[in-house]
Amino acid sequence: MSVNGSGFRAIERVKGVHHTTVITWVKQVGDRLPEAYDPDTSPEVGALDELETFVGRKLNKVWIWTVVDHFQPGILGWAVGDHSAETFRPLWSEIACWQCFFWVSDDNPVYPSFIPAGDQIVSKTYMPRVEGENTRLRHYLARLHRKTPCYSKSV
Repeated sequence: MSVNGSGFRAIERVKGVHHTTVITWVKQVGDRLPEAYDPDTSPEVGALDELETFVGRKLNKVWIWTVVDHFQPGILGWAVGDHSAETFRPLWSEIACWQCFFWVSDDNPVYPSFIPAGDQIVSKTYMPRVEGENTRLRHYLARLHRKTPCYSKSV
């Protein structure tokens, strides 16, 4: 229900359990998710992007960094934190071994310090896959919706 856009309190009403129980369930599922995608075949072209949200109040900005295969649906890797190289570094250490021919990204100043020269395509024109995945995240996760009273109180 959470993946389909229901908030924790909506699930509470439907299931008849306290919303903290619902949060516990979601955390238990999250603990079983792999830390990183282990592909059978590496993507030929990777796409990188970030989406901004907040925790608690709008001044507490949090960024969700996402990595996708440019030609296939689905998010292959992610990191949550601030908008700095320190947040992106662990994600890059997981995906650098993929040896993609190119990395498609926006003009975020963090990427050139990680992606080898000549391997990055900076263009919004080639980013519909990763932007679509970020839009899908906002659509399905109530806490990432814009202009909604739902918000996260913790990362």
